[in-house]
Amino acid sequence: MEFELSEDQTAIVNAVGQVVADFDDDYWLARDRDGAFPDAFHRAMADGGWLGIAMPEEVGGAGLGVTEAALMMMTVAGAGGAMAAASAIHMNIFGPHPIVVFGTDEQKKAWLAPLIRGEERTCFGVTEPNAGLDTGSIQTFAERTNAGYVVSGQKIWTSTAQSADKIMLLARTTPRDECKKSTDGLSLFYTDLDRAHVEVKEIEKMGRKAVDSNMVFIDALPVPKDHLIGEEGEGFRYILHGLNPERILVAAEALAIGRDALRRATDYARERTVFGRPIGQNQAIQHPLAESWVDLEAAYLLTMRAAAAYDAGRPSGAEANAAKYFASEMGFKAANRAVMTLGGMGYAKEFHVERLMREAMIPRIAPVTAQMILCYIAERVLELPRSY
Repeated sequence: MEFELSEDQTAIVNAVGQVVADFDDDYWLARDRDGAFPDAFHRAMADGGWLGIAMPEEVGGAGLGVTEAALMMMTVAGAGGAMAAASAIHMNIFGPHPIVVFGTDEQKKAWLAPLIRGEERTCFGVTEPNAGLDTGSIQTFAERTNAGYVVSGQKIWTSTAQSADKIMLLARTTPRDECKKSTDGLSLFYTDLDRAHVEVKEIEKMGRKAVDSNMVFIDALPVPKDHLIGEEGEGFRYILHGLNPERILVAAEALAIGRDALRRATDYARERTVFGRPIGQNQAIQHPLAESWVDLEAAYLLTMRAAAAYDAGRPSGAEANAAKYFASEMGFKAANRAVMTLGGMGYAKEFHVERLMREAMIPRIAPVTAQMILCYIAERVLELPRSY
C-alpha cells in the first residue's frame, strides 16, 4: 500500500498551489463581504487547464482520476478560499460526469469543451423544495413535444445559477403513479438556462456568500430532444455516477479547511502570550489542537482510500460516504477549535477563522446530511434493516 504521492501528483499540488497563492486572505474576505463571484479565480483556474482535470483528453481535459481531482480541491480549499473557492469550480469537477459516461460524442464535444475553457458555466438542478433528499418525489415535469420537451417546475439550492449559462436538469418524464419505483421515470437533461423561461432568486445564507445558492422557477422551458442525456427514464441512475466522486471531493475540501484552521490556530497559540507564556504551552490549548491533527490525518487517509477505490473501478460507496461524513465532522471541529483558541479574536473577521468555521458547516449539510450517511452505512455495510 502506497501512502506517498507520486511525482505527477506532487506536481499537481505544487502547480495548483501557485495559482491559488495569487488569491490571498484579503481577496476571500472581500468576496465574503461583497458576495461577488470570484471571477478572477475562476478564470485563473480555467487558464491553467484545471477545470478539466477529470474530463476526457479528447475534449480538452486532462483525463486524470478522482484522486488527482481530490488533491487539487484540497489545495484550493486549504489556501484561505475554503468553500467559496471550492464551490466556484466544484461543479466542473463532478457535475458533468453523466455527460462523460452517457453522452454522445457530439454532446461531449459541444458541452464539455466550453466548460473546461471557462467560457460557459453550469449549475445542477436536482433538489426541490418539497422533495429534498427524496429524489423520487421531485415534481418538475418534462412534457414531450414534437421538438423535444417543455419543462416546468421548481429547484432549490441550485449553486451558481445567477451566472450559469447551462443547467443539468433532472425532471420527471413519466408520472410517478405509472412507475414501479419512485426513482423510475426521471430523465436527465443538459440545456440552456434560458432566462425568458427561468427565474432565479438568490437565497441569503450564513457562509459562502461569493457563490450563490438559489431558488429556480422554471416555466415552460423548451428543451430540444438532443439535450436529453442517454435514455429517457434513466436519469436517476445516471446522476448516481456523480455521487461518489462528489462525496470524495467534498471530503477533501472539508479536511483542507480544517487543516487551514488548525494551522492558523497553532500559529496564534505560539505567538499569543498571556501571563508571561505562550498560550500554546498550556495543555488545555495543546491537546485539542493535537487531537484535531490526528483527526484530520485520519480523514485524509479515508478520503484517499475512497478516491483510490473509485479510480480502480472498485465499489466505493461505503468508502466515499464514510470519508464525506468523517472529514466534514472533523473539518468543522478543527475550525470551531480554531475560533476557541483565538478567543475573542477568533470572532473577529480579520483573523479569518470565523469565516472558515462558517464555511466548514457546508460539508456537514451538503450534498447529503450526516444522518443519511449513517443510515447508508448501517444498511449497506452493517446490513441493518432500513429505518425509513
